[in-house]
Amino acid sequence: MSNATVSTRHGQVRGRLHDGTASFLGIPYAAPPFGANRMRPPVAPEPWGGVRDALVPGPSAPQPGYAPAMAGLLVEAGPQGEDCLNLNVWTPSPSCSGEGLPVMVWIHGGAFRNGSGSLPTYDGSVLARDGVVCVTLNYRLGAEGFLLLPDGTANLGLLDQIAALEWVRDIAAFGGDPGNVTVFGQSAGAIGITALMTMPRAEGLFRRAITQSGAGHHAHTPEIGRRITARLAELAGAECTVEALAAVPPAELAAANSRLAQEIARSTEPAQWGESAGGGTTVLPVTGTATLPERPIDAIAAGAGRHLDLLTGVTAEEFRLFLVPLGMADRINDGFLHGFLADLGLDPVAARAAYASHRPDADAADLFSAVMTDHGYRLPAIRIAEARAAHGADTYFYEFTQPSPALNGALGACHMAELGPVFGNLHDPLMNTPDQPLLSERIRTAWTTFAHHGHPTTSLLPPWPPYLPDRSVMRLNATAPTIHLDPAGPERLLWTDLR
Repeated sequence: MSNATVSTRHGQVRGRLHDGTASFLGIPYAAPPFGANRMRPPVAPEPWGGVRDALVPGPSAPQPGYAPAMAGLLVEAGPQGEDCLNLNVWTPSPSCSGEGLPVMVWIHGGAFRNGSGSLPTYDGSVLARDGVVCVTLNYRLGAEGFLLLPDGTANLGLLDQIAALEWVRDIAAFGGDPGNVTVFGQSAGAIGITALMTMPRAEGLFRRAITQSGAGHHAHTPEIGRRITARLAELAGAECTVEALAAVPPAELAAANSRLAQEIARSTEPAQWGESAGGGTTVLPVTGTATLPERPIDAIAAGAGRHLDLLTGVTAEEFRLFLVPLGMADRINDGFLHGFLADLGLDPVAARAAYASHRPDADAADLFSAVMTDHGYRLPAIRIAEARAAHGADTYFYEFTQPSPALNGALGACHMAELGPVFGNLHDPLMNTPDQPLLSERIRTAWTTFAHHGHPTTSLLPPWPPYLPDRSVMRLNATAPTIHLDPAGPERLLWTDLR
């Protein structure tokens, strides 16, 4: 094991050469967003003299952590701290410059309130050995990153992501091609990427996008954003001003955000909280603002981002990650399911019959999970693909169908199950199976081929056409990945009013 040194615009960094890759960890791409910078857009870090060690990850953004029910399934972020706007780079060695390799920039999920680019699952060594430069990053979460502040400031977490992509313009020093950047991310990260595809400030910073289990419907209106900010300030015991909120200690603000999440979950008027009423989060990107003028799906329907290549998709049973560990199944019966379908604007009898038609052994909880998977994940991704096709832009669509072995297989092909295979991490808690190496090779090759050329077709998979005109979906698994035409079409047709 030896070291490597690279010059960045802010100073030199010392990384580590190991097993065919060079890693540079914890590099600041912006100044600490606290003190005078708290609740403000990101600013450049102070340059440093000499050579800065980049041998260990930097601090994660302040966050509350996951519920105890998720222990062992979701990995908690590492140490938190003020200098949290940092990133990590993995690049093929021995050369760290002049290669012009595709760059893949990972934006983590975590419901906009948890997560880190430095989780073990997101180690980019394997992707780097596959021939790309891999970057993972942290951004501000929760109230720090996604409140609509009283002075109109909004979407600071998205501005952090843009600042990191601006840093990536210097990726040539690490062997990457700044003209061939693919952003890829999952859940909240994918929602953020879909927003970036439409944001004026992000124009020209990336060429391709891979969105995993997140699309463009999830956003707050200014009205809901202001309501959330006002209530969170109350719960934190602060006036609803930028100065007062910025004076609340980060841990107290995160705790107030958690209390607000519980309050929203118990609300008898969920519509007043917008998308947050769906559970898991309080904050989302806020539209109608200078940084994000329109809801991303609406902007894409108007043609935004049509010049970008897009690969998008879902896991087959997204919602089982929440249904099973949180014990929700025991509280869902036929009466609850009927009322839930009606609240979504569906004909309860017709919808239940459509979802049960190829799930003969499913109970009410299983059907509820399938409906939530479609409503929260699959249909929003389909609407993005449809909107892009109207402007002549192809979108490649996948469905990850490999069941997780966790909890004795009860999770199925759940939310986050594909993350270990995407990064080649064979010890991910959700997907640690004997089939992992082959499964991972298939997915990684598709992802890196897409980063190279803008399409995911490889020799390890059948020919992969765009989603439209035939609604072609690649079902990814360890045994027999295949293209299916309009899978679950009857269910899709139930949601004609989802826009």
